[in-house]
Amino acid sequence: MTDQQTEREKMIAGALYRPGDPELVADRQRAQAAMARYNATVYGDADRGGALADLMGAVGRDVAVRAPVYVDYGFNITLGDGVFLNYGCVLLDVCPIVIGAGTQVGPMTQILAADHPRDPAARAEGLENGRPVTIGRNVWIGGGALLLPGVTVGDDAIIGAGAVVTRDVPRGATVAGGPARPIGG
Repeated sequence: MTDQQTEREKMIAGALYRPGDPELVADRQRAQAAMARYNATVYGDADRGGALADLMGAVGRDVAVRAPVYVDYGFNITLGDGVFLNYGCVLLDVCPIVIGAGTQVGPMTQILAADHPRDPAARAEGLENGRPVTIGRNVWIGGGALLLPGVTVGDDAIIGAGAVVTRDVPRGATVAGGPARPIGG
């Protein structure tokens, strides 16, 4: 990281950044307006797809996102083809959040790329940071799950309802609990 980077560039890279930076404030205001527009739509509205495209960074074909959905910035979110997000999902996208094709996400799930420094002096200065979250293809995430910053979930994995995912989930694994642990055979 260099001093020449903008706060937005630092944020996306996972470095310490200042969230009160005017560019980031404007980005969050844009996201809030786009969220309000999308969350006011219902299935079948003619402009629902356009409103979702305005909210997210990239949206594949046949994506279904049930409103309401909540984001920090939106532009760091990539939804693959056929992704389904149920009601009330929260995606804090200070760093990229990528959700692979065919993944289904239960209601009230939180996917958090936003983090805070462990150093109390950095927190006291108001600095924040994040780590990207990557979810593979054909993953099933049960309702109310919580995926923490920096987690990668492999293709075909299952995350049980209410699980707190604190570390990577291998391809095809089933995890549940808090913290999430492998289950089944």
